[in-house]
Amino acid sequence: MINARLYIMQRLTALIMAPLVIGHIGVMIYAVQNGLSAEEILGRTQGSYFWAIFYGTFALAVAIHAAIGLRAILHEWVRLDGMVLNLVCWAIAAGLAGLGLQAVYSVTG
Repeated sequence: MINARLYIMQRLTALIMAPLVIGHIGVMIYAVQNGLSAEEILGRTQGSYFWAIFYGTFALAVAIHAAIGLRAILHEWVRLDGMVLNLVCWAIAAGLAGLGLQAVYSVTG
């Protein structure tokens, strides 16, 4: 039952990430073609709730998606199981979410 829920959660996070990846790539192509510098980009993102929500959602979806994927790898390759596997994966998810949200705050805060 837990594997089915994790499978569904990973697919849902993929659905969330897909348009965000496309949006991110589109914005980066636009920024590079117009010759925006990093300073100009940061000037446009500082204090923007839109970009904070956009990249915050992206960071959380990636953290969940990656932790679930790493859970499968750790179970198959390292043979972790049970509570140890769950704790390691929760720690990975929390670490990735923390780093991602810190980066979002640095760019938009």
